[in-house]
Amino acid sequence: MKRIKLVVVLVLVLTAACATAPKSTPSQPSTTLSVLTTEVEQIVPERLICQVDRSSWLGEEYLRVSPDSRRVAYVAGAGNKQFVVVDGSEGKQYDNIALLTFSPDSQRVAYVAMVGNKQFVVVDGNEEKQYDGVFSLIFSPDSQRMAYVATDGNKSFAVVNGNEGKQYDDIEKGSLLFSPDSQRVAYMAQMGNKPFVVVDGSEGKQYDNFPLLDFSPDSQRMAYVAVVDNKWFVVEDGREGKQYDNIGLLTFSPDSQRMAYVAMVGIKSFVVVDGSEEKQYDGIGTGSLIFSPDSQRMAYVAVVGNKSFAVVDGNEGKQYDTLVGSKPIIFDSPDSLHYIAIVGASFYLVKEKIK
Repeated sequence: MKRIKLVVVLVLVLTAACATAPKSTPSQPSTTLSVLTTEVEQIVPERLICQVDRSSWLGEEYLRVSPDSRRVAYVAGAGNKQFVVVDGSEGKQYDNIALLTFSPDSQRVAYVAMVGNKQFVVVDGNEEKQYDGVFSLIFSPDSQRMAYVATDGNKSFAVVNGNEGKQYDDIEKGSLLFSPDSQRVAYMAQMGNKPFVVVDGSEGKQYDNFPLLDFSPDSQRMAYVAVVDNKWFVVEDGREGKQYDNIGLLTFSPDSQRMAYVAMVGIKSFVVVDGSEEKQYDGIGTGSLIFSPDSQRMAYVAVVGNKSFAVVDGNEGKQYDTLVGSKPIIFDSPDSLHYIAIVGASFYLVKEKIK
């Protein structure tokens, strides 16, 4: 615990009223300065997480802090060997170490180790099966399950809690995904020259590409964007939607019953909500598509020319130079929201009540 003493100085100026007596009169009131000094003790909590041996530490890119900010793990070196240090405790030495990660609950640590030409996962200090390669190491949201993609020879397959899935020609790096409830797994695989989505071991239809893949918040629905002959469309629970020139910003409502995304036809962009197309604009703000907490309303930022404005349930708001933020529109309740707008050099906090 660090204690910081702040010295506060208060200067009080007491000014006398105008006097009628001559300036030389000793009884004339004068200006008085009174200086009061007090000490304020500010307590700043500090907690030592760990101490790093900088002689063996390989650098900040090999450092990981747990999600709860209470633990630290890093990769260190000793000669031509590497090892992981977790909370000050050194692990076993290997030829190389990669993909060091904490679980979401901060209780577990996993990484990929290499010995010779073989790679394997080490989780909570336990070594798993060796493979020719390992990548895309992830924990489930509840931290109880772990998945990664392994390669043997020219084949790739998902490994979930030590159980190997079907082998494919390839599995797209970064496509491995747990559902929010941690019970389901999806990824993009490929056999031949066409990829497809695998959900809980079931293979979907082959398409040219899959730019987006996501579960609904309740984990019951799966939607992804597919591409065929340069045309983009959403596949929702196996059903193909309308084709467009481009699609982005796919999102489910909090109750998982609704879905929206941004589509493009030519140079125009528009939002598609529950399959219905809204008005076309010059652009839709990046990351702006959002449902209200009760899932009943939809809002986003639209762009026309050099002006931006909020659109709520199809109703356009006042135009500004721009609306700022990685998530420009924030719902404060099911029927109210706010955003930061700029006009010239002025920033405005705009609050809207939805009737």
